[in-house]
Amino acid sequence: MKFCMVTTFFGAHSFGGDAAYVDRLTRALCRRGHEVHVFHCVDAFNSVRGKHPLRQYTPPPGLHIHALESRYGVLSPLATQATGQPHFKAEALRKELDAIDTDVVHFHNISLVGGPEVLRMGRGAVRIMTAHEHWLICPMHLLWKYDSKACDGPTCISCTLAGRRPPQAWRYTGMIPRELANLDALVFPSRHALEEHRRRGVKAPLLHVPYFLPDDWAAGIEDEVPEPTERPYLAAAGRLVRMKGFQQLIPIMKHLPEVDLRIAGTGPYEAELRALAQDLPNVKFEGLLGGQGLARLFHGARAVVVPSLFPETFGYVVLEAFAVRTPVVVHNGGGAIHETGVLSGGGLGYDSDAELLVALRRIVHDRGLRDDLAQRGYAMRTGDWSESAHIERYMGLIQSIRDQRPASTPHQPLVRRSDPARIR
Repeated sequence: MKFCMVTTFFGAHSFGGDAAYVDRLTRALCRRGHEVHVFHCVDAFNSVRGKHPLRQYTPPPGLHIHALESRYGVLSPLATQATGQPHFKAEALRKELDAIDTDVVHFHNISLVGGPEVLRMGRGAVRIMTAHEHWLICPMHLLWKYDSKACDGPTCISCTLAGRRPPQAWRYTGMIPRELANLDALVFPSRHALEEHRRRGVKAPLLHVPYFLPDDWAAGIEDEVPEPTERPYLAAAGRLVRMKGFQQLIPIMKHLPEVDLRIAGTGPYEAELRALAQDLPNVKFEGLLGGQGLARLFHGARAVVVPSLFPETFGYVVLEAFAVRTPVVVHNGGGAIHETGVLSGGGLGYDSDAELLVALRRIVHDRGLRDDLAQRGYAMRTGDWSESAHIERYMGLIQSIRDQRPASTPHQPLVRRSDPARIR
C-alpha cells in the first residue's frame, strides 16, 4: 500500500513529540513492505527553531521524504497560519495526495503545513488524522493559557495576542468543522484527549488509538543490569519550556540531598532552569538525548518524573520509561499523563509539592513498590502499547473504512457528522 503522511515537523527538522510518532509509524509500515511518503515544512521549522539543533536522521528503505521549502521562507507558514490554507505548498501536496495510487492519507500536525483546508486533499484515499496536540480546539495548540496555567475557559483572542501569535480569523468561520467532514476518522492517542475534544464540540468520528514504541526501541537495554552509579538518581526528559513543569520539580530536590535529578532535553527555558538549580549540586542537565542514550538514562533511574502542568495528549516519556522497566511519578494535572502513568498501573500521581516529595521518597527507597510498578508499566509496553498491537489496530481501522464504502463511490467518510450515534 502507498501511505502519505502530512505533518509540519519531521526528521531532522523536528522537536520530538508528534514527529516521533510519525517516524515510528512510518518505520513500522516500511518494515512491513509498504511505500511511505512524508511531507513536512522546512520553512515552518526554520521560523520557530531558535537555537534548537538539527537532529541526525537517516530514513529507512521505503520512506520518501518531501521536505517542503519555498523561496518565500517564513512567509509560507505565515500564510497558512493566517488563512488556514496550504498556499505555496498546495501544488506539491496535491500531486501525491490526490494521485490515483495513493491508498491512505494520514494527517498529523497540519497547523503550518496546510491548515484545515489541506484535509480536502487525498480524494479517493482513506483519510485519517491523528490529533497529537489540541490545535483543533486551541490556537495555541496546548490548552496552556498565557504561558502560566492550564486553560480554564476560552479567551482565545487575548491568549493568542499575549503569546505573540499571528491572528487566525478563519477559526471563527466554521472552517474546522467543515474540513473535518472530509475525514474518515479523527484519532486520539488517549481517551482524555478524545473526551476533551468531544466536550469542546468536535463532531468528527472520534477514535482512540494509543501510541507505541518499536519493538527494538530500547535495543535490549531493558534486560540489562543497570550500570552502578555513585548515587541513586531520578530522571526527567522533555523540551525545556515552562509548561513541562521542571521549575516545580527542581526546588523539591533540596529536600532529597541523597538523590540526584538528571534532566535530558533542551529548549528556550533552559537558562532559567539552570539558574534555578545553580545552588543544587544534585540537579544535573544531560543535554539533548535520543535513542539508546535516553533509554540508558531511564533504565538506571529509580523513576522517571513527569511534572507536566498542561493537558498532554499522551506523554511519550511515560511509555519510554515503561519500555526499560522504570516506573514513573507524574503530575495529575498533566491531562493524559494521569491516564498513561497512573491508571496504567505503572506509576504514582501527585497534585501538590508535598505529595510529590512523598511520592519521590517512596519510589526511591521502596524497592518492592518500585519493582511492582515497573512490571505493570512494562506489561503495557509489551501489550496494548506494542508495535504489533498498534499496527493491528491501525490496519484494522483502514480496512474497516474501506469495507464500509460503496464500491462505486471514490470517497465517503466512514461516519458522517450528522450521525452522532456512530461516534466512538
